[in-house]
Amino acid sequence: MSTGNTAPQAHDADPGTSPPSPTAVVVGGGLAGVTAALALADGGLDVTLLEGRPRLGGLAFSFKRGDLTVDNGQHVYLRCCAAYRWFLDRIDAASLAPVQERLDVPVLDAERNRLGRLRRDALPVPLHLARSLATYPHLSLAERASVGRAALALKGLDLDDPALDERDFGSWLAEHGQSRRAVEALWDLVGVATLNAVAGHSSLALAAMVFKTGLLSDPGAADIGWARVPLGELHDTLARKALDSAGVRTGLRTRVTSISRMENGRWAVEVPAGPDGPGQILNPDTVVLAVPQREAHDLLPDGALDDPGRLLAIGTAPILNLHVVYGRKVLKRPFFAALGSPVQWVFDRTDASGLTEGQYLAVSQSAAQDDIDEPVAALRERYLPELERLLPAARGAKVHDFFVTRERTATFAPTPGVGALRPPARTNAPGLYLAGAWTATGWPATMEGAVRSGTSAADAALAALGRPRGHLFREAT
Repeated sequence: MSTGNTAPQAHDADPGTSPPSPTAVVVGGGLAGVTAALALADGGLDVTLLEGRPRLGGLAFSFKRGDLTVDNGQHVYLRCCAAYRWFLDRIDAASLAPVQERLDVPVLDAERNRLGRLRRDALPVPLHLARSLATYPHLSLAERASVGRAALALKGLDLDDPALDERDFGSWLAEHGQSRRAVEALWDLVGVATLNAVAGHSSLALAAMVFKTGLLSDPGAADIGWARVPLGELHDTLARKALDSAGVRTGLRTRVTSISRMENGRWAVEVPAGPDGPGQILNPDTVVLAVPQREAHDLLPDGALDDPGRLLAIGTAPILNLHVVYGRKVLKRPFFAALGSPVQWVFDRTDASGLTEGQYLAVSQSAAQDDIDEPVAALRERYLPELERLLPAARGAKVHDFFVTRERTATFAPTPGVGALRPPARTNAPGLYLAGAWTATGWPATMEGAVRSGTSAADAALAALGRPRGHLFREAT
């Protein structure tokens, strides 16, 4: 273990002393694992967190490229993301990732050279979006009216109905009068970014959850927040500081190779010898497995799930990010979304990266199956002209750098039927719990879903130990 801290072992209490705290090992240092570790420590457990990488943060991290500090991809959250907002508060980072005062999304149509905006008013649902929809230039008057009717129908869906998971969102939209243009200019504009799939490849249950929660629950629910500093400062530096303050031992570059249950009811978590330390076996009372579904499948002991093969049936979906450093400022807004172009969302990351001259734009491409394996040269040839088409100020601007980050398994694929494959936090094995955005949170694969999974695993573990707690966060905006 890179920290050199002693792993939790079984304790023999001395006569006359209070019994030792129960021990826990959390395997995986992404948002789910960090959340679980913090929540378990807050509940009074002696916690060790083990992560195979040299950093925390999972798939929401930063790295250095020359003088720049670069996020592997652009991550945002919404005001309705109560769990992630709790997490930011818990690691003392809320001020570094603020939320818009009021939803305002510029939408550029490359083909028609028109700018539209999706923004809300200070009115109750659904009137908060009525004026924006009525003046949205990317849809015809008839399309705007049909969108309103579909939104009301969506609001009426019961998210607890298991039949919704078997249907795809695209066919439901078609049945409710949505044109191809309406899907592109509104439903997929939001859905692809949050679900990482187009409507036709998305579970109706997950899509309905996104739109009902984000756009149809509270006027401010969809206000957008994002980090104004590198993600690593939040999910690694400040998260590690919070873990240290909570008394959590954190082992980096520490990969777990097996988990088994011992006869005395405790667990054996095996860590082989490595460059940072000798091998060891940890014997906690509780284990939270907060790793991707395929890794979880390989580590689960026999009988922990009725059908562990279901984990392997949960597909994955890629996200591609293009990074462009211009010699001058070419974008005045903090971000925009695009229509009529392969470009999806563009964010200004100049200040966060530390760039002092020119401008650094991050282009976030979800559902990127067609581009994820394309060579950098081909992506540059395709996307730089598109950015010039969308941003006239980019024409003739010198490109100092163009590079690509690829997450081939960025999220679980939100396909119809995936809900039946996602396991709950509690397993059949007492003391063993699962966490990760791919578990049964009810949310798509987002930072919010990851944090929710961590709190669910911790709450289940604490309840089993007779230490139940109230909710960490409120379901409110």
